[in-house]
Amino acid sequence: MFTLLALASSLVWGTSDFVAGVKAKTRPAAAVVGWSQAIGLLAMTIAVCLRTPHFASGNWPLWAVLAGVSGSGALVCFYAALSTGTMGVVAPIASLGVVVPVILGVASGEQPALLAWVGIMVAISGVLLASGPELEGAVSRRPVVLASAAGAGFGVGLFSIHAGSADSVVDTLWLMRLTSVSLFGLAALVLRRAGGMTGADLPVLVFVGLADLVANALFGLAATRGYVSIAAVLGSLYPVVTAVLAYAVLHERLRRVQLAGVALTMAGVALIAGA
Repeated sequence: MFTLLALASSLVWGTSDFVAGVKAKTRPAAAVVGWSQAIGLLAMTIAVCLRTPHFASGNWPLWAVLAGVSGSGALVCFYAALSTGTMGVVAPIASLGVVVPVILGVASGEQPALLAWVGIMVAISGVLLASGPELEGAVSRRPVVLASAAGAGFGVGLFSIHAGSADSVVDTLWLMRLTSVSLFGLAALVLRRAGGMTGADLPVLVFVGLADLVANALFGLAATRGYVSIAAVLGSLYPVVTAVLAYAVLHERLRRVQLAGVALTMAGVALIAGA
């Protein structure tokens, strides 16, 4: 069940990212994220209000705020990196952020089996290759630094969701969304721009917002039922899902290195499941 929950989070995240990416071709990416997360916040507020008691005890507020800040900061760095560099450089570096929760999980006392460690290394290598790394040409420093910061932020966000979910998945996701939406809202006020969304964009925004929320919830549940070091790896396979959907729906060409990455990812999952 633990493995299935983590893999399901990756599947939903990858689908959400694909749909959001398509919408970002016609609307600002930051606006797509901000508005979709606002819809997620509305859904989580309803969920919190329907609970009794509304809030659990524990340290989840600290972890939820950290998840919201790190996740939002990571997205800003990721988009900034994409604006100054190529996808083939930025995406693979950002995808390595999964190493962060693995390290933090081991540091907190987790001891995955040897076969699981092999699967983790194989799966991470697969995600790196499936992201379509740029193997030729000069690479400037700025997008590399920004992509590294984005990866670190994504990794801290995953670990924070895990830590907060130990007290309450619902409360953690609610405050995480409240934090990120507040930051995006503040940015919109400062920039005096809201992305130019219309009613026609609402269905896609609702789908992206709710799908991302479901993915976070699935990951939070998985991370409370097993090692976060393993759950983070399985939950971070979404670039593979996005790449496959781009090939199947948009008929984008998968490079040989990406096909090798998909194969490695599947092998890594099999090894982890076997462990």
